[in-house]
This record gives sequence, C-alpha cells and structure tokens, in this order.
Amino acid sequence: DFLFFWGAVFLITTTLVALLKKENEELTPTKEETKGITDTYRLLFSIIKMPAVLTFCLLILTAKVGFSAADAVTGLKLVEEGVPKEHLALLAVPMVPLQIILPLIISKYTAGPQPLNTFYKAMPFRLLLGLEFAVLVWWTPKVRHAGGGFPVYYYIVVLLSYALHQITLYSMYVAIMAFNAKVSDPLIGGTYMTLLNTVSNLGGNWPSTVALWLVDPLTVKECAGAQDQTCGTAAAAEV
Repeated sequence: DFLFFWGAVFLITTTLVALLKKENEELTPTKEETKGITDTYRLLFSIIKMPAVLTFCLLILTAKVGFSAADAVTGLKLVEEGVPKEHLALLAVPMVPLQIILPLIISKYTAGPQPLNTFYKAMPFRLLLGLEFAVLVWWTPKVRHAGGGFPVYYYIVVLLSYALHQITLYSMYVAIMAFNAKVSDPLIGGTYMTLLNTVSNLGGNWPSTVALWLVDPLTVKECAGAQDQTCGTAAAAEV
C-alpha cells in the first residue's frame, strides 16, 4: 500500500510537470568549456593535479575512517542481538522530518567564508557517537526480555542516538557540499562539483566496505560443547 500510494503520487506529479511546465524558449549559450567525454576527462585530470585539490581529495578520502565501523555495523549488530528489522525500519520514519529540517538550519552556518568550520566542529561529536553506538550494542542483550522483545525506553534511547547521529552526519555533509560549491570554478562548475562530490562519496563508501569486510575476522568466537575446537575461521566455525 505504501509503495502503491507513493508510486501513484510520483506518476501524477511527473505527468503534471510534463503537461504544464514549459521550457524556456530563449536559448542561452553554454559557458562550459568541455565539448565531449574526452575533453571532460582531460579537464578533470588537470583539476585533480592541482596541489590544493589533490590535498583536499586525500583529506576527504580518509576523513570518515574513524566512524565508518560504527555507521556500517551498528544496525547489523542490533539485528544480530535480536532487535527486529521492522522496528529499526520504523525508527527511520521520525528521522525524515529531521533530515528535511537539518540542512535548512545548518546551511545558515555554512554560508559564510569558511564552511568547513562546521565540518571540523561536528567531527569529534560524531566520533564520540561511534563509542556511544558501541555501548548501545553491548547494552542491547542486557535489556532484552526473556521471551524476546525490548522495553520502550530502549527504543527511545536508540531513537535519540540516531537523531544525534543525523545531526552530526548532516552537519558534515552540508558543510562539505557548501565548500565544494564555493571553491568550484563557475566556468566549469558542473564538472568541478561532480569531481569533488564523487571523491567525497567515495571517501564515505570505501571505509564502510572495509569495516564490513573486517567484522568477521576481527570477531572473537568461542566454541561451546566442543573441546579442542577453535572457531577462528569461517570453516572451523561451521564445523
């Protein structure tokens, strides 16, 4: 029902746009210097070779390593400890208004000459929330009811933790987007912005992938009821 409703809304709105929205008939000549794929990649290569851009790319490629494990693994560990997936999915619903409001509020602080100040200020709080998430995972089995399920106050704590996490996440996200927009050359703004945003997204994705890959080898396992049997590897644990 949910998907059907929003599918219908999507179809209606896009149809109305197609029928009612008129294109601007006055053609404005483009100022982009690129003429094709080859020119675009040549331009990107020349941009990324600049010392300031290269240094910035290295920084944003490694800036999110510190909280990648907490971001990528916390939800999976909560499910592993018995928290129903449906309940975690429902907790995402109250986050939607927050995700809409936060960029509007944060943009006031990133509109000045130094938008990355917000990024710097949010980082220690996001790192601390990583520790809080670790405590939350440790605490989860201790408050679980004997017959399964969790008390209401547990979900309130999870909801507040996620809300605080969203504040730090969006503070960093909006700040980096504002900085990218500020430093991009207007003449090649689209190409410049795309390059910096792609590197920024990559800087968030590769640490999460590595963190997920490291979960299994870094997890300590103990075998119950089998003497002289280790569970250090996947094959041994299966045996």
